[in-house]
Amino acid sequence: MVRGTVLDRSRQVALQIYDILHKRILDVDLAPGTVLSRAALQLEFGVSQTPVRDALIRLQEDGIVDVYPQYATVVARIDIQHAQQAQFLRLSLELEAINRLTCESPAETACDLSRILEKQRTFASPETYDSFDACDQEFHRKLYERVGILELWTNVRRQSVHLDRLRRLNLPMPGKMQTVLAGHQAIIDSIRSEKPEEAMAAMRKHLSGTLSITDIIREKFPDYVRE
Repeated sequence: MVRGTVLDRSRQVALQIYDILHKRILDVDLAPGTVLSRAALQLEFGVSQTPVRDALIRLQEDGIVDVYPQYATVVARIDIQHAQQAQFLRLSLELEAINRLTCESPAETACDLSRILEKQRTFASPETYDSFDACDQEFHRKLYERVGILELWTNVRRQSVHLDRLRRLNLPMPGKMQTVLAGHQAIIDSIRSEKPEEAMAAMRKHLSGTLSITDIIREKFPDYVRE
């Protein structure tokens, strides 16, 4: 556990602790099964028990920690069923977004996405996972922005915590980043060519990548996953 993490005392402390722990869990820096000691967290952040408790309650509501009263708070295992539902939600929204954008603003959409992809290519290295993943989120967020449903992006992110944890385990696997880049390029090329069916097929293939290797992830990280 990191010690002495400095918080911005001008902002809500519990929310900052939540954000920090949320990122550590999604990045799998805190692995499933890790016990979160309230006393250790109070020491790390230099706070009383109340903001730590509030942050852990919010993480429990997100479904990424399990709280056992009078016993322990533990980082939850990755819920495959929840990840499958999140993927279904994303497919439903992003396929429709791609279809509409390819018909209504193909040149502008392809241009916006190409700029993001070029930036993402510069981070295709094990040393820059965080930046690569941030560009991936930016790529998909742009679809919601361009089609005018940006508020739904927030809902999708909230529902995607278990899918994101699977993606984080998948990303370091050999060839994964190159597959992501190729998927993004195929989406852009289909949009630019004004071929909505091809664009939707490319998006469907792209979004199916992580769940298609669930068995491999389960075998490699047997203690991380629950059905």
